[in-house]
Amino acid sequence: MESTIGLYKTELIKPRGPWRSLAQVALATAEWVDWYNNQRLHSAIGHVPPAEYESMFYAQPQPREVVGANS
Repeated sequence: MESTIGLYKTELIKPRGPWRSLAQVALATAEWVDWYNNQRLHSAIGHVPPAEYESMFYAQPQPREVVGANS
């Protein structure tokens, strides 16, 4: 989590400052979080956005867990 906060400060807070109001920071933060979760390309998951990767994961058939079966 610390690296995410550092990235947030480095990419958003420091370059765009000084901020005029808390509302301005809140709106910019919401936009950054949307970009971070839905649009940025993530190298660890094949250079696709996290939201797209998650959609592809859940579109795959999932194995069913057998509950209560004797082994």
